[in-house]
Amino acid sequence: MTSDAGSPTTAAIDFVVGRQDFSQHTWAQATLDGPAPGQVLIKVDRFAFTANNITYALLGDMLNYWAFFPADEGWGRIPVWGFGEVLRSQHEAIAEGERIYGYFPMSTHVMVQADHVKGASFVDVSDHRQALNGVYNQYVRCQLDPSYDPRFEDLQALFRPLFTTAFLIDDFLSDNSFFGAETVVLSSASSKTASGFAYALNRNRGNRPPYNIVGLTSPGNVDFVEQLGTYDTVLTYDAASSLANETPTVYVDFAGNSQLRSKLHHHFGDQLKYSCQVGLSHWNQATPPEKLPGPEPQTFFAPTQLQKRIKEWGGNVFQQKLGTAWMEFRATAEQSIEVVTGRGRQAIEKVYLETLQGRVAPSQGHILSLWE
Repeated sequence: MTSDAGSPTTAAIDFVVGRQDFSQHTWAQATLDGPAPGQVLIKVDRFAFTANNITYALLGDMLNYWAFFPADEGWGRIPVWGFGEVLRSQHEAIAEGERIYGYFPMSTHVMVQADHVKGASFVDVSDHRQALNGVYNQYVRCQLDPSYDPRFEDLQALFRPLFTTAFLIDDFLSDNSFFGAETVVLSSASSKTASGFAYALNRNRGNRPPYNIVGLTSPGNVDFVEQLGTYDTVLTYDAASSLANETPTVYVDFAGNSQLRSKLHHHFGDQLKYSCQVGLSHWNQATPPEKLPGPEPQTFFAPTQLQKRIKEWGGNVFQQKLGTAWMEFRATAEQSIEVVTGRGRQAIEKVYLETLQGRVAPSQGHILSLWE
């Protein structure tokens, strides 16, 4: 805890985007007062930026992602996962210099109201975050986290949140006996969340009824997806209709491409046992929903399955299961991804626009920082 009894101010810089037009983006200046009692000022050191962050923007109003880090009217601050350093603290249990992992804005600094400090974690209980999903309000104190390894910070920022979602999708389907399906079809198979899900499906298949893992991707990503070694079949989107339509199938949609979804629903008909919407990597190919053959598509919200398992297993058991799976996947991810680091405003703008336009190679993972 800092000994500074005054109320210093910090000049912060925020990257903000137009909530109605994501191609609009600018830099905003903000002044952070304090910290006040219980508050902690964090310097946002580095963060990952992937297609998943575009999904946060697309679902910003529906799932309240814009509310975590408020901005001026008409503008939004896209949340990211990354690492920060405690610059000043007015919480007796949190020291200056601590390394923090969690949910941050694309900014130089963020102020949090720390509470529920338990071992390796604390919760931001700021008034504006009280009604938001608690999963995103929890921060990890790295030096007390047994799974933290500074050598793998980049991979943790890039994959850990996405792999947690992948782990929970796999658990959800297993929890529901795969709805009787014998084939699991994944769109956007090269995406980081889909590849984590395919890894989990492959990892856990030994104690389950047999199923076939099919990855759909664009022609330019076929080689990359095949080299992952976790899909039984890899097809381009144009070849999706070659799949046997008499086999009970689950569709897990990481692309959000409405035309592809319609094509698969019509192809499988009643043999499509469950249709799961996860990501929106093809967000610009989405159209208003239509009535489709087969089951109505359901949006997967990871915190719901997380809360179910924590209630059933307990938090420690859940974290142990997830941690074991994550460390195994991390070794695989390290071999399949090239980490690309970018610093400063121009680097962030470039990666943001390339990700928005779907021009980031699946073999790359971008780690960004506002600090030159």
